[in-house]
Amino acid sequence: MAGRLASVESRNVTHLSEDWPIFWEEARSANVRDVDGNVYIDLTSAFGVALLGHGSPALLRALEGQRGLVHGMGDVHPPAKKLELLERLASVSPWPDTRVVLSGSGSEAVETALKTAQLASGRPGILAFRGGYHGLTLGSLAVTERSHFRAPFAERVYGGVAFAPFPDPVREGEKAAARSLETVKALLDAGAPNGDPIGTLVVEPVQARGGARIPPPGYMAGLTELASQHDVLVVADEIFTGMGRCGSLLASARVGLEPDLVCVGKALGAGLPISACMAPAEIMDAWPESDGEAIHTSTFLGHPLACAAALGVLEELETGDVRPRARALGATLVRRLGDRLERLPAVGEVRGLGLLVGIELVEPGSMRPREGAAARLARSALREGLILLPAGDHGHVVQLTPPVTVTDDQVGFVVEALDRCLQALP
Repeated sequence: MAGRLASVESRNVTHLSEDWPIFWEEARSANVRDVDGNVYIDLTSAFGVALLGHGSPALLRALEGQRGLVHGMGDVHPPAKKLELLERLASVSPWPDTRVVLSGSGSEAVETALKTAQLASGRPGILAFRGGYHGLTLGSLAVTERSHFRAPFAERVYGGVAFAPFPDPVREGEKAAARSLETVKALLDAGAPNGDPIGTLVVEPVQARGGARIPPPGYMAGLTELASQHDVLVVADEIFTGMGRCGSLLASARVGLEPDLVCVGKALGAGLPISACMAPAEIMDAWPESDGEAIHTSTFLGHPLACAAALGVLEELETGDVRPRARALGATLVRRLGDRLERLPAVGEVRGLGLLVGIELVEPGSMRPREGAAARLARSALREGLILLPAGDHGHVVQLTPPVTVTDDQVGFVVEALDRCLQALP
């Protein structure tokens, strides 16, 4: 099948080799079955999407009731489900008077937030963070610092973005937060590299693809205060961290960040493509009123099937045990992995917030990132029946983001298998 894929897909999309990838045929709960009949434990939730489990009952119930309308005209003649979802999102947002823009992907939601913040602040400059990941469309790519993504398109990317270091207590200890905040203040004072004044700060409450990097206590509160002092709008990119993944509806609440705009996605659709940018009316009303031709929209905005799925997810998050289970299961996973793996010279730290967990791999005898080690581990783990992904700018963090449906027995299997893989890591 890999040969067939290579004959029809652009070579930049899927990495192909003798032992990579597997081709999925079926997925249920925390398990995936490939076309050859092999069964795996999915420790990625398919890029964080299937927090409720693959084929979750909440998703299937929501879609069952939406058979009569597959597509609509989201910004002209909206499906009723679009209105229902907007009302539900507004009711669970951090602000009493909220406005929402729906879209189909995380990158689109970030694009919406960046445009909104520029309109509301009147200042085009942006401050983002090293190690952050916000998407690969041109606007979101501008605030994604990793050169692997940016370098080929540098001439097209907006140059008014300053990048601050995200605190790294693993290597900087207790001084990490203060050093980062000092740099943030200096950058806000100085403005963007191209001279534009900064009006927007974009941050993940926990850096996900950056390596499950959790801010030190008090850091996000300090960041909020600095932004307020400089009259800068804070965009919380909760595409990965939100909708229960970190044990609360929004991870911002757990780490002390008080955002002005929030982007959500991934787990919001439980498998269907949908995202949202939310902000108080006083910020979102910086957009002009539509005269019949919206200046920021898309064909599938408010797609009724995706809206129905998101409504089912929100119902499950509000009435079920997803959030407390994510907190408890995440704590158990970090503890059991730490007890078993932190004795190994290749493991620098095991950390997590809810079900966003990272295993930092280092050069033995130091805290230097072990470049590419997580990618090599992902290959050996696949042979053990585990699907996982590498993270971090150096490919040195094993990222674990399982569904809340993963069982205690599966956790035990994961710990044993990862121990074997790490001891054999070249």
